[in-house]
Amino acid sequence: MTDTKMPAAQWVSKGLAEHDEDLLRQMVATFAQVLMSADVDAHCGAEYGTRTPERVNSRNGYRTRAWDTRAGTIQLAIPKVREGAYFPDFLIEPRRRAERAVVSAVAEAYVLGVSTRKVDKLVRAMGMEGISKSRVSEMAKSLDASVEAFRSRPLDAGPYPFLWLDAMQIKSREGGRVVNVTAVMAIGVNGDGHREILGVDVITSEDGAGWLAFVRSLVSRGLSGVQLVVSDAHEGLKGAIAAALPGSSWQRCRTHFMVNLLAKVPKTAQQAVATLVRSIYAQPDAASTHAQCDQVIGHLQAHYSGAAELLGNAREELLAFTAFPKAVWRQIWSNNPLERLNKEVRRRTDVVGIFPNRCALIRLVGSVLAEQNDEWIISRRYMSLEVIAAALSPQPIHQHEEDLIAINA
Repeated sequence: MTDTKMPAAQWVSKGLAEHDEDLLRQMVATFAQVLMSADVDAHCGAEYGTRTPERVNSRNGYRTRAWDTRAGTIQLAIPKVREGAYFPDFLIEPRRRAERAVVSAVAEAYVLGVSTRKVDKLVRAMGMEGISKSRVSEMAKSLDASVEAFRSRPLDAGPYPFLWLDAMQIKSREGGRVVNVTAVMAIGVNGDGHREILGVDVITSEDGAGWLAFVRSLVSRGLSGVQLVVSDAHEGLKGAIAAALPGSSWQRCRTHFMVNLLAKVPKTAQQAVATLVRSIYAQPDAASTHAQCDQVIGHLQAHYSGAAELLGNAREELLAFTAFPKAVWRQIWSNNPLERLNKEVRRRTDVVGIFPNRCALIRLVGSVLAEQNDEWIISRRYMSLEVIAAALSPQPIHQHEEDLIAINA
């Protein structure tokens, strides 16, 4: 407590002159004590140490309570009364040790990939007494409402001509065991040309039923106008796309395919083979693209028959984009939005390692995706409106036939 014999102005001046780092903390503590003293006097009906007929209660010592503020942790001496209980509701909420600002800071640190152990050091650096892992998890739950609103929002910025689907394996505790669960996500390009994260969910295994339920949930929220879906060649996912998005074309993700292809060639030749395969996508038209694919298959057949067979079997899946106008091609392959996003999500989840449950996993992954979605909304268009219009307008039949004739020739 402050020495009452020293005037308040003199005490403040002394602290400023001595550059006391704890001055602000002491000022907040003193102000809080004065407020509580006046409040408990009103509660008792008389000032401390006075005898009056109006008194209805009396003080009975103090109890210590730590109060975390922006100025640091303050040890408050909360007055006790003989009858009933007194708690300064106007100052701090019952059984809550942190301000909302601190809750927000801890939750944000959690989303940014700071482990629960490192959050404890962060809180101590803010001048507070530290925080336990369980407390960090409790405070991170404040994100649940915003994540759920993001995951269930209506998809009303359509049509979404292009859709990317992908999944990643993450460890979680279930039934007392550590198991692998699958986080699935969808990215689309909306009618305004901006990228948009359409949905995220956690399924038990990457099978057809899980994918079908996820894609159907997107459709029920307003996903429409899908012309091309890009994903890996998982059979369950391919079946879900065909069932839930009839009329859309499926394009095999070339990044996933390249990993599978390079596994069939020696390590010393992988760079050369990758460059050779990429030349397929650099052609100016559909006829040249298919012709280059034939040449690459022939070249691989002479040296790496397994890679040549894999490329030949996946030819139609890899070249599905050639059915679209040429203006769309470069936009599809210029930057795969999933790859960079997956790296960012993985960077955050690797810090946690094993999630305590699915809710915690959705909380973190959903927060990361919502944050990225906000950045995409205010950034420049991913695709121009001309490209969107070209994708939504079917290619003329005669042009398609000319391409087929040139390819067959």
